[in-house]
Amino acid sequence: MVQQPLPISDLDHIFNQTKTLWDEMRHKHIFITGGTGFFGCWLLESFSYINRQLNLNARATVLTRDPSAFAMKCPHLAADPALGFLAGDVRSFSFPDGEFHYLIHAATESSGRQAASQPLDMLTTIVDGTARVLNFAQTHATRKLLLTSSGAVYGKQPTSLTHVPEGYLGGPDPLDPGSVYAEGKRISEQMCALQSAHHPIEIKIARCFAFVGPHLPLDTHFAIGNFIGDVLAGRPIRINGDGTPVRSYLYASDLAIWLWTMLFQSPDLVPVNVGSSHDLSILELARAVVQSLNASVDIHVAKEAIPGADIARYVPSVDRARRLLGLKETVDLEEAIRRTAAWYVAEGKGRV
Repeated sequence: MVQQPLPISDLDHIFNQTKTLWDEMRHKHIFITGGTGFFGCWLLESFSYINRQLNLNARATVLTRDPSAFAMKCPHLAADPALGFLAGDVRSFSFPDGEFHYLIHAATESSGRQAASQPLDMLTTIVDGTARVLNFAQTHATRKLLLTSSGAVYGKQPTSLTHVPEGYLGGPDPLDPGSVYAEGKRISEQMCALQSAHHPIEIKIARCFAFVGPHLPLDTHFAIGNFIGDVLAGRPIRINGDGTPVRSYLYASDLAIWLWTMLFQSPDLVPVNVGSSHDLSILELARAVVQSLNASVDIHVAKEAIPGADIARYVPSVDRARRLLGLKETVDLEEAIRRTAAWYVAEGKGRV
């Protein structure tokens, strides 16, 4: 299905927040993996828009398994002459010719279904893909590389720690098959550190948490996407657990601002959490979706909460992002929900 461009208001916001950073990319070439997913669409849309606004004459080459499928999904991006699409698997793609001074490695399948049904394929995509990308970077004059890692690298967040900082040295259980995504990201970060010791590439590490915005799937494992999809379809919101886990959500225009700022300005091999510090429970999230969209659907919680039980948390501390890079959250959750729903309504996927 053809997807419409992002709202100009969002693109203008990204432009206004990052316009002083882009001059170094003038006449340069960037290579992007994972450029056709949720993160990638926001990166490509904002790159395309800012490239035109500032007349940068920059180019982007985007690795994707199926360029023709992406062209059908986002024809407005496929038609941009500044964007080129390279068909290939991140683990084995053929290297294009030329110099690529910038690189964003965002190719990861984070699906819970794949982690359960094809864990080894997920692990090799992450680890072998990172190895291939680092090899590409060292042979194609890359100066700055951004790795989109994950807050999953911290493992289970202690209940006593409301917001997990980058200095927390916990980790996932390596013998738990469910840790495959987190362990892959940990290995990727280690590979970047080893690479940096031998090649003069600035490597920036973005530990990403949870997000919301246009292009976020409404029918996968993302709770906020599912809840918005339920409201747009006019059906009850169903929470499969007890509604107590605590999460936070950053709107995608802020995500794009943070990632571009990190590519250009983040210190070498200093991990930075990317996400919102404004936490709420899954049940509170469901209520926020209903309230933000002025809906009248019911909320069904499958399980009773156990009094006194530990609460599962997945919430970042973003003090380092604020202190090092001046980054902050600019779109609150209610507005983020409304913007996401409005984009999908314009796509013909529901009404509010």
